[in-house]
Amino acid sequence: MSANIEILKRFQIRGAPGNVSRTSFDGRIVDFWSPENPTHLIIAHDGQNIFDKKSATMGQTWELAQSAIRVSEDFNITPPAIIGVFHSSTKKDPFGRIKDLAPQKPFLGGIPTLGPSKVELSELRGDKYLDQIAQQIIPTISKMIGLEPRCDKTALIGSSMGGLATLYGVGQYPELYGTALAFSPHWVIGGNPLVDALINGLPELRTHKLWMSRGTKGLDRSYTPYQDYADMRAEELGWKVGHNFSTKVYDRTGHNERSWRKYLDEAIRFWLRTNT
Repeated sequence: MSANIEILKRFQIRGAPGNVSRTSFDGRIVDFWSPENPTHLIIAHDGQNIFDKKSATMGQTWELAQSAIRVSEDFNITPPAIIGVFHSSTKKDPFGRIKDLAPQKPFLGGIPTLGPSKVELSELRGDKYLDQIAQQIIPTISKMIGLEPRCDKTALIGSSMGGLATLYGVGQYPELYGTALAFSPHWVIGGNPLVDALINGLPELRTHKLWMSRGTKGLDRSYTPYQDYADMRAEELGWKVGHNFSTKVYDRTGHNERSWRKYLDEAIRFWLRTNT
């Protein structure tokens, strides 16, 4: 799949050497940062919130590059390259994020949404979104930074709807992503049927790794029964806590970048510890 890429600007962020590059892939904004000669790669949903406070939804970023650098130094390895893919919500399309990040096949397959839906099923474009990342964005940027992507060194990360898109994306592209890092998956949109669809859809290969987490405040509190069920289903299917599976509950944390940033190091450590 060919891509029309345009470099929009480059900017610096505190705590990371070099520049972040902001690009447009056929209209989709993508930020990326890379050290010299990277060997690992992490792709993040909600790219607005990864590097740049000016584009961040609530003025708070994940500080993903700073976290990756910090953890990589502990392991004495080169930090991973980071790609942040923006969702497509705009004034003209205010529900673009849901359309991008909602797991398309499960909902088209009949899983009902819990509560009123603001988006018609025919408007979902999660598969097209994931295809663009896998077939355009990753190959193009990897070539630009001199990286040969490897499944065992590539992770997908996201929170809330991005947490769902992470689990779904690893299931859709198991040969590309070796690790799923899903923060506060927004299970309440589909309940236990959605849990079954996404956990059952994960790769059967035990070379893959799975991280899930939630907080205890705000919206995250409502995830409790669904995340407990997701943990149970994952273990039933053979994911082993302490080996290729980690599930965490973080007390007194909520549903925002500030909270996720507090325990981001632990998730990155889980990924890199088993991929060095």
